[in-house]
Amino acid sequence: MIRLFFLFLASLLFLGCYQQERDCQNFHTGTFEFETYLNGELAKTTFVRNDSIEIDYFLGKSDTASIRWINDCEYIVKKLHPKNMAEEKAIHMKILTTDGDTYTFEYGLVGVKKNKQRGTAKKVN
Repeated sequence: MIRLFFLFLASLLFLGCYQQERDCQNFHTGTFEFETYLNGELAKTTFVRNDSIEIDYFLGKSDTASIRWINDCEYIVKKLHPKNMAEEKAIHMKILTTDGDTYTFEYGLVGVKKNKQRGTAKKVN
């Protein structure tokens, strides 16, 4: 019984040391795709990001936003030409994990702790 306990304890110790990959520098620039369900249909957004600008292409329209990196894995997005009050609010983006050419991220309005959402983007170029 004691051996079983120590075996269980040792396995927990090894699992606690595992960290998911987080190579965010690879995702600072490039062309990316993000898919989500919108009104029950799959919708794809393509965006091109350089160090300070991100251009989103969605449903045949483009939109430009400024990018300000907080650290290697977090940045703030703010639309340059907002069309309404909701678009004037900045969005905090946080890369949670990376895996090859994809990354999982969490996003929400700056200063709002609740209502965070998650997504996965793929680097296509």
